[in-house]
Amino acid sequence: MKHITSFLFLLAVAGVLQASPPRKPSSVIPIGKVMTHDPVLAKQGDTYYLFATGQGISVMSSKDMKNWKFEKPVFDKAPQWAVEAIKGYNGHTWAPDILYHNGLYHLFYSCSAFGKNTSAIGHATNPTLDPSSPDFKWTDHGKVIQSVPNRDLWNAIDPNVIIDEDGTPWMTFGSFWDGIKLVKLTSDLNGVAQPEEWHSLCRRPRSFDLPEDEAGDGAVEAPFIMKHGEYYYLFVSFDYCCRGLKSNYKVMVGRSKTVTGPYLDKEGKALNRGGGSLVVQGNRDYAGVGHNAAYHLDGKDYFICHAYSVAEEGTPKLIVREMTWTPDGWPIVDL
Repeated sequence: MKHITSFLFLLAVAGVLQASPPRKPSSVIPIGKVMTHDPVLAKQGDTYYLFATGQGISVMSSKDMKNWKFEKPVFDKAPQWAVEAIKGYNGHTWAPDILYHNGLYHLFYSCSAFGKNTSAIGHATNPTLDPSSPDFKWTDHGKVIQSVPNRDLWNAIDPNVIIDEDGTPWMTFGSFWDGIKLVKLTSDLNGVAQPEEWHSLCRRPRSFDLPEDEAGDGAVEAPFIMKHGEYYYLFVSFDYCCRGLKSNYKVMVGRSKTVTGPYLDKEGKALNRGGGSLVVQGNRDYAGVGHNAAYHLDGKDYFICHAYSVAEEGTPKLIVREMTWTPDGWPIVDL
């Protein structure tokens, strides 16, 4: 029952269950009042676009990353391929990723039966993020990968795509089960490249005597890879999201000189053997800090994530912080 309650809480704060009508697209909201889960960011021209979990994938725009305007969601209804392919899928799309590659904006999104690895990751493209442009149109390309219970020991949610220094696209993803995976994609990003190449990037110990939707002390999800200097940095979220002020989410990191790993923490322990160095966690103002993304924009590095406001009784908030680095190259984020 507690997992159903957690799911309903997530849907409510993400805008799927609404006690009042949704805001009009012209509504401008200061950053301190932006409610969001699983944020990712892209910039086109002088405008930032934020994509997040919500009805049809929520979209907001901003000129300064401080004041945000609601835009039309990516999808006006659940992708039909997901409705047909995923048993128990309720039409909710969540945990997106966004990047610009070969003249298109690529959006990846999660479709899942909550708490099970009956999941899939979809892919949609648009030549522009500007909704006023005559070229603005989302084209859905359907499923990239799918996880199936009793076949796969991984979960196809929480995608993040990076193009390596050789121009090869890779998608990292995952949650609970056997941790965080990485797979090589085709050049159009529509599917898994052949011959298939898979890697395990991060694992935590997990008892398989637990129910499917429990990870015990082994919860890890929401990977994001950022290149900085000579290293690739793998950010992941440990422990539990989506429980309001009871959430104990935190962001951990490891780094590698190759995108495929192994990723090592500050102590030299591999993340695929339970390692991970703390980047940021909850404090007296916020709980459940996690599901982050990281970007180099306008000459600075930014760290974005969601967290639950203590002052507002667990309301999920968008967190945007400038990220700095230690002299030996580890990220610093002040909450």
